[in-house]
Amino acid sequence: LSFLFVGAILAALEIALSFDNAIVNANKLEEMTPVWQRRFLTWGILIAVFGMRIVFPLAIVAIFAWINPFAAMHLALSDPDEYSRIIGEAHGPISAFGGTFLMMVALKFFIDEDKSVDWIVGLETRLRRVGSIRGFEIAFVLIIIIAICQFLPEYKHAAFLMSAIMGLLVFMLVDGLGAYLDNIASNTAAMGARGGLGAFLYLEVLDASFSFDGVIGAFALTTNILLIAIGLGIGAMYVRSMTIMLVERGTLAEFLYLEHGAFYSIFALSVIMFLQSLFHVPEILTGGIGIVLIGLAFYKSIQHNKANAAS
Repeated sequence: LSFLFVGAILAALEIALSFDNAIVNANKLEEMTPVWQRRFLTWGILIAVFGMRIVFPLAIVAIFAWINPFAAMHLALSDPDEYSRIIGEAHGPISAFGGTFLMMVALKFFIDEDKSVDWIVGLETRLRRVGSIRGFEIAFVLIIIIAICQFLPEYKHAAFLMSAIMGLLVFMLVDGLGAYLDNIASNTAAMGARGGLGAFLYLEVLDASFSFDGVIGAFALTTNILLIAIGLGIGAMYVRSMTIMLVERGTLAEFLYLEHGAFYSIFALSVIMFLQSLFHVPEILTGGIGIVLIGLAFYKSIQHNKANAAS
């Protein structure tokens, strides 16, 4: 009974932390062909469950404990408390990577000069204006990284900075690869295949960044890695199914500000991940902020639709 109860809580945790992920996924998925949409559900779910919920924690333990992956697996099964402790110690660098990547994702949306719809008009028009400055988003994120680093003990500086810079580089590589694959396409079929690959890689790294919090938070509930994989995996499958539903029903087009709410939520999550390098932030707060922002965007979208219908 306790196994089922903890599994249900883990699934709920994953869903609560991933509402904004589903909306952003849906936005990208609309650009992909049906073939790549299916691959996102099949290949993607294998990567999400096996890769991020099993292999990722093992890799973290192997790196931080200087042991091989098989020894990390043995440690997870024979001494789960020590395994959990090592995962906890790696939280700072992991948060630095995820926080950097997600902040870049959010800023790219808000500084896009082609963005024609604003929710919080005053803020978003100003962001779009400063976004015309080349490299603004990179400079902004680097300032945040340096500022957070000042509050960390000196012995943590190298790991934090290395992880944050890796997050920045991975974003630039994945984002650049997607643009490159789109640009070199010479016909519609090629564009669909190549653009689909770029979007697929982008979504997988995005999913990984979102899953960091859930994977690490899960160890507060249980040290059983199989239960963590099952519980979070159920949540991940639900989120991906919700993503497909949003695409098929055209929900993002129907509710104008829903996407904005998701990106505000992503920015808030990136700030929280940076703060988690300094102190613990409860997962309920992390998920709650996202749900509130998306809920508010949903409400404002309904108000907008009613006003349009009335006029």
